[in-house]
Amino acid sequence: MPKVLEFKLPDLGEGLTEAEIVRWLVAVGDVVAIDQPVVEVETAKAMVEVPCPYGGVVTARFGEEGTELPVGAPLLTVAVGAPEAAEAESSEYSGNVLVGYGTGEAVRRRRRVRPAPVGAPPATAPVTPSGPPAAAAPGHARGAATATGGSSAPAAAADGPVAVISPLVRKLARENGVDLRGLTGSGPDGLILRCDVESALRTETEPATAAAAPMPVAAGSATAGTRIPLRGIRGAVADKLSRSRTEIPDATCWVDADATELMAARAAMNAVGGPKISVLALLARICTAALDRYPELNSTVDTAAREIVRLPAVHLGFAAQTERGLVVPVVRDAQARSAASLSEEFARLTEAARSGTLTPGDLTGGTFTLNNYGVFGVDGSTPIINHPEAAMLGVGRIVPKPWVHQGELAVRQVVQLSLTFDHRVCDGGTAGGFLRYVADCVEQPAVLLRSL
Repeated sequence: MPKVLEFKLPDLGEGLTEAEIVRWLVAVGDVVAIDQPVVEVETAKAMVEVPCPYGGVVTARFGEEGTELPVGAPLLTVAVGAPEAAEAESSEYSGNVLVGYGTGEAVRRRRRVRPAPVGAPPATAPVTPSGPPAAAAPGHARGAATATGGSSAPAAAADGPVAVISPLVRKLARENGVDLRGLTGSGPDGLILRCDVESALRTETEPATAAAAPMPVAAGSATAGTRIPLRGIRGAVADKLSRSRTEIPDATCWVDADATELMAARAAMNAVGGPKISVLALLARICTAALDRYPELNSTVDTAAREIVRLPAVHLGFAAQTERGLVVPVVRDAQARSAASLSEEFARLTEAARSGTLTPGDLTGGTFTLNNYGVFGVDGSTPIINHPEAAMLGVGRIVPKPWVHQGELAVRQVVQLSLTFDHRVCDGGTAGGFLRYVADCVEQPAVLLRSL
């Protein structure tokens, strides 16, 4: 006999507590195989396709596209063992779905559902009551509404079972005084779903809502305009930047540098063949050498313990602008990579960022960030530190400018470098020393070679 199982939004790892439904990959009535992706969600870290651990027929989906759900909220229900799913090998569940999520002990034994005979009428899953029907308070019973239009429907027999499986649906009805016997479910075989209860509630509250509707806001009012929810990546960026400004006493210093020799060195490297070396990779290599000299800036502050924690490895984040917003992928152990290796990793992570395939692990764990805002055609900025890091180096555009070179006025390739640092981890002398070393390496790449 088929049974309906509920699949909840799993723990997506990295401390994430909610996700937004971006796109459903299945519809009600579709047959799904075990571990088939059923929905694409966006977290504060990345886009994730969520696989369902059950094989069977989808009987309900919870949440429209654009809805934000907390971890543990119902995603969909699946009828396991239904004749429609005969072609898909089925078991109770498959085991773990995503990081930190388990459906229980994986079933060791699989069984194949026998297909229904050709021409046989499709069987339906009988609904078994999961507990006593919810009792409505006298004089407050609701629910003569269907899920589709809110019209009156014949109530179930007073002594018969209520077509409800989900305890969440029963709880929602009980808390709002909805009489489940007065509802006609929109699920298979009249199964009452969450949306049916919500529809009954909307039907009752619509007149009151209309009567209490506020007056329209004037076009010139300060509250008029388009409202865009701060959620997903945009919300994560907002939270992190706000926390950085609130918790970190930051300061910024900057310097102009002659990048002519650095650009010439890059051209010479790329002229010998092999993978192309990017300017960002050269700047990253300079940063790792500078952090080796000034480890104070590769640290974090443990506010609870009132300690500065100097970190042994440089996990270098870099700002990448995508259609979905600003993300900061992280290059692991950047201090151990060559310029060629850094170029390859930057290219890989940038492509993943643009395609929306970065994993939460690709976006966390950074210890220092390099922000090349020169790609936007600007010269300078005051970067906001990527909390809980201690510093960020900003790089403006490299453009021809008048410059005094060897005592004479010349046109040189000039770049502005900006360093924002946490004043708790060091003072201006350390920050200035770091920035000056970076500028010296930009102006004379031989300085970097000397330290390697």
